[in-house]
Amino acid sequence: MRNEIELEGIIEDYLNGKLNEAEAKAFEQLRLNDPAVDHKVVAHKVFLESMNNYAAISDLKHRMNQVHAGIDVDGLSKQLGPHPSFIVNLWRKNKAAIAVAAAFILLTVVTIYSIQQNTQQYGSYEKLNKEMNNLRSSTNSLIRNVKSNQNASKPNVNPGKFGGTGFALSSNGYILTSHHVIEKSDSVYVQNYKGDSYKVKMVYSDPVNDIAILKITDKEFSPLAALPYSLKKSSAGMGEQVFTLGYPKDDVVFGKGYLSSKTGFNGDTLAYQVAINVNPGNSGGPLLDNYGNVIGIINAKESNSDGAAFAVKSKYIAEALNAIPQDSLVRRIATSKKNQLQGLKVTKQIEKMQDFVFMIKVYN
Repeated sequence: MRNEIELEGIIEDYLNGKLNEAEAKAFEQLRLNDPAVDHKVVAHKVFLESMNNYAAISDLKHRMNQVHAGIDVDGLSKQLGPHPSFIVNLWRKNKAAIAVAAAFILLTVVTIYSIQQNTQQYGSYEKLNKEMNNLRSSTNSLIRNVKSNQNASKPNVNPGKFGGTGFALSSNGYILTSHHVIEKSDSVYVQNYKGDSYKVKMVYSDPVNDIAILKITDKEFSPLAALPYSLKKSSAGMGEQVFTLGYPKDDVVFGKGYLSSKTGFNGDTLAYQVAINVNPGNSGGPLLDNYGNVIGIINAKESNSDGAAFAVKSKYIAEALNAIPQDSLVRRIATSKKNQLQGLKVTKQIEKMQDFVFMIKVYN
C-alpha cells in the first residue's frame, strides 16, 4: 500500500513538472518498461485534468456571483429598460433582419457542436467477445461429436456460452487471446477451422494489457507446422495496411483496413486504433501487416463508430512470451523480419494462416 501511495506521488510530481531532468528521464524509462505504470500515468493525467477543469468552473461561478451581488438589478431595469411600445415597434420594423440574425446564430451553434463531436471520442469502449448460444455447429464439429459419443472416456463438447478468437504462439499448442474473453470461465476449449475442438488451460494472464495465453492439453491434439507469421516488436506506422482473421461467426472471417492512429481509445498508449470492420467474436484475433508480421491483438471497438477498432500493441505479446519458460515453447513465433507470408497474395496468406487461428469457446 505504501509503495502504491509513493508511486502516485511520483506520478503527480512528474505530471506537474516537479521532477528534475534525471528523475524525469528515469521515470519515462520506467513507463516504457512497465505498461502498468504507463497506464496509471494516463489515468492520473485524465483525473488531474478533470479536477483542474472543475476548479476553473467553480472559480468562474464564484467570481460571477460576486459581480452579480454588487449589481442593483431592479434599479438598472427601471432606469434603462425600454418602454414596451418601443420593443413592439422595433420588432415590427426589423423582424426580417432579426430572423436572419437568429438563423445565423443557430447555424453557428450547430456547426461548433458538430466540430466538437468530430474531434472527440464520445462512443463507449466495447469489448468484442460474443455470446455463442445461437451459433450453429459446423458439419465437421458434428462429426467429431458423434465420434466422441462412441468413446465413453471423451466427453461431448458443445458450443460454449461465450467466445472469441485466438492464434498460435508455438507449434505445440500455446495460444494467445484477449483476457476478457476467458475471464471468470469454468472451462475453455479452442476449435480450428475444420471443426476440431480441444480442451485448454490458462497458463498466463495479464488483465492490464488484456492478454491471456492458453495451452492445449487435449491428447488428441497434433502439433502444428512451423508458424507462417512473425512478431513485430517495433511500432507500426500510421496508414499502414493491415488485416485480421477471426471468428465473429462459426466460420473464420477475413477483415482488411489500415492503422488510423498510434494510440487507442481516448489516447491509450497501450493500443492502436484501426480503421477496420470487426464484430463480437473478433477479440483475441491477430492484426497483421502486409508482410505477415503480427502487430497487435484485436480486442475492442468504439460503439458509436463503424470501422473504429482497437488492438493491443504486439510488444506486449513479446513481454507475455517472456513469462513462459522458453524450453516449453516448441517452434515458437519468430521475431525475424522474414516469414512465410511475406511476398504472397492475400488469398495465399489467408490459406497459410487459417490452421493457426482458433475459435475460443468459454463455459461459465
